Amino acid sequence: MKFRPLHDRVVIRRAEGDTKSRGGIIIPDNAKEKPQEGEVIAVGPGLRAEKGVLVPLDVKTGDLILFGKWSGTELKIDGEDLLIMKEADIMGVIEKAVEAKKAA
Repeated sequence: MKFRPLHDRVVIRRAEGDTKSRGGIIIPDNAKEKPQEGEVIAVGPGLRAEKGVLVPLDVKTGDLILFGKWSGTELKIDGEDLLIMKEADIMGVIEKAVEAKKAA
């Protein structure tokens, strides 16, 4: 199934959490903390401004993002657990290490 979010909503695939602690202890699924980062897999067209002009979103498909702990609504599409949230709930985009090396 193909899913297209509306307005300023974004669909996110949550990053995988750590399965081991720093000390090497395996963490069971029910004790794991859900990561607060993920990959954008779909974005809406944008939000309409007061004058009716469409304002595009700052994030795009493929961006790695950080979001709040309690942000978004969990949903399941084609058996995959995803999150849908408004762009305002996104705290920032994680820049890739390759771009950081170019600046150095």
